[in-house]
Amino acid sequence: MIKINSLRIEYDEITAVKDLSLEIKKGQIFGLVGPNGAGKTSTIKALAGILEPTYGEILIDGVDLELETQRALQSIGYMPDFAPVYENLKVWEYLDVFASAYLLNRELRKSRIDEWITRVNLRDKRDTYIKELSRGMRQRLVLAKTLLHDPKVLLLDEPASGLDPSARREMREILKSVAKENKAIIISSHILTELDDFCNSIGIMQKGMMVVSGSLEEIRAKVKTLGLLTIRLSEKSQDLANKILQFLSNSKLISNLQGVTLTEYKMNFQGDETQCTWLLDQLIKHEIPIYEFFLERPNIEDIFFQIGAKEVS
Repeated sequence: MIKINSLRIEYDEITAVKDLSLEIKKGQIFGLVGPNGAGKTSTIKALAGILEPTYGEILIDGVDLELETQRALQSIGYMPDFAPVYENLKVWEYLDVFASAYLLNRELRKSRIDEWITRVNLRDKRDTYIKELSRGMRQRLVLAKTLLHDPKVLLLDEPASGLDPSARREMREILKSVAKENKAIIISSHILTELDDFCNSIGIMQKGMMVVSGSLEEIRAKVKTLGLLTIRLSEKSQDLANKILQFLSNSKLISNLQGVTLTEYKMNFQGDETQCTWLLDQLIKHEIPIYEFFLERPNIEDIFFQIGAKEVS
């Protein structure tokens, strides 16, 4: 759906994006993360046709954005951070303005407006003036506007900025349902923990370059992140503690082993799911009385800091 080849964006003497190449497929929700000044917004603006790159190729659903701009833009829905709204319009009027701009005929316009007012949970606010809406409601309204023309590609720059936890959850659920309709979504966000159960792939940018990209599992393998393994025992004795410490210390899968108490142990685990299963099986065979065995995999935030991303580039 989205293909970027050697994208470069320069502002005078500053290079915001350095030779970026990336592919995003149908159904993918791609989280674009990075510190301030990493090049995220510049990348999204170039994809939206707002910013002309210094050089590089952008294909939207196979259409070259530079050579066939209008055709490519018809497939794009763009939601900027702090999107402007017309406060003196009612909710349905605002959507009607943009439905007309998207050249939807009158009949289709009405059905799409009704559909998206419902899907973003604003039906009871249909005749409310925008100036009376909360920040979360405005964000949902702008999202509805962005999706009115049924775009194949969504470009969302900090869509959850300023939203409370409930509003962010609503936004995530809406976008998950949209992704299932074979759309490709790029979402830029600073709320890294919010992306874990939402994005099925991520890219981490730093100083204009894509440091690493792919699914979470692929990235964990690339940067060799360690999971935190917790083991709790149902019995408390020093002999049992010595036994489990000796066994785990001899395992090449374990590092930084800490006995928190006689019944609780935390350690860095450097294996995969198969090796985790093997370790549990071995502990049971050694008659270790386990009542809890839990592997916490590194989340996006953990990976972000592990690769050395800093607050400003």
